[in-house]
This record gives sequence, structure tokens and C-alpha cells, in this order.
Amino acid sequence: MATTVTPFLLFNGNAEEAIHFYVSLFPGGKIDEIVRYAANESGAAGSIKRARLALANQSIFCTDSTVQQPFSFTPAISLFVQCTTESEIDRLYAALSAGGSTLMPLGNYGFSHKFGWINDRFGVSWQLNL
Repeated sequence: MATTVTPFLLFNGNAEEAIHFYVSLFPGGKIDEIVRYAANESGAAGSIKRARLALANQSIFCTDSTVQQPFSFTPAISLFVQCTTESEIDRLYAALSAGGSTLMPLGNYGFSHKFGWINDRFGVSWQLNL
């Protein structure tokens, strides 16, 4: 039986930038591990072979693909963030939507009095709920 289920994000060469961006957004966010490809390994030397970060007590694994993939992220799966204050949801929405795209702007949708859904500049989908 599985003991944990952890999101795993596959990036096409910008995992490190994404990791540092995400960790900067969440109080207590941290990088638990970064392992880089060395020269003569399958990935580009110095790129992310494996990384583990923690955002709001949720572990997330990341890697840079060893080849350019013909696919990216899809909003069919997203990271859902339950915010506790209006200032928090506004801050995260502004930061995560910068350079990305809006799927649902912040608003009252009946199921939530303040909700937004965006794809960030890396293509990762985020649902933000107050």
C-alpha cells in the first residue's frame, strides 16, 4: 500500500527558476533537496535531476526533462491552495498570474465567495480559494 502521494512536476529546462519562485510565495516554503545532472549524464549538466520542495506542508517533486517534451502542463490537474485571508489570495493570484494566463479571474462563483484559477508562467495550473 502506498504511504504517500506526492505531486511531481516535469519542466522543460526551467525547474530551478520555478522552484525558487514557488518557495518565495509561501511562508515557510523550502527546498528540501536539489540533485543536479553532472557532466556526461543524460540531462544537461547543472539542470535539475531531482528536487523536492515543501509548500504549506505539501511535498512536491520536480525535475527537468532530459529531452524537450512535446507536452507541458494541463489545467486538468492543478495545485489547489486554500487561502486564509483576502490579502493572501490577492498576493498569490497577482504573483502566480504574472506572465501566465487566467482560466477564472478572482470572483464569487457561488461555490466560493472568492476563487481564481490560473496557469502560471511555467504552465502549472493553480486554483486559489478563500
